[in-house]
Amino acid sequence: MKIISLKDVEKKKVSMEGAEKAYKQVPLSRTDGAPLYAYRVFTIEPGGYTPYHRHPYEHMNYIIEGEGVLVNETGEKQPLKTGDFALVMPDEKHQYRNTSFDRPMVMICGVPKEFE
Repeated sequence: MKIISLKDVEKKKVSMEGAEKAYKQVPLSRTDGAPLYAYRVFTIEPGGYTPYHRHPYEHMNYIIEGEGVLVNETGEKQPLKTGDFALVMPDEKHQYRNTSFDRPMVMICGVPKEFE
């Protein structure tokens, strides 16, 4: 069993090409013995975004704080706010954008442990 506070997890800048003002923390993953999933927490600062990308696995997101949009494969921007869940299917092109001018968007991202 493991319990950890997010404030005790190292925050690293997202280094993927196309990311801006985005940071990642990994509080639970295979290194903790998790058998199936890894949980990451992304913080996207005002005006920031994740890369517009795709990958061969699904991920499930929960917006802890803030607001923004999820850009889908067609370029449509779907609004997100605190308390929303989002499911991105395997190979679906996507991008998260913080649309706020004054506060971060923070989200939990669950992925299969092999892809963390």
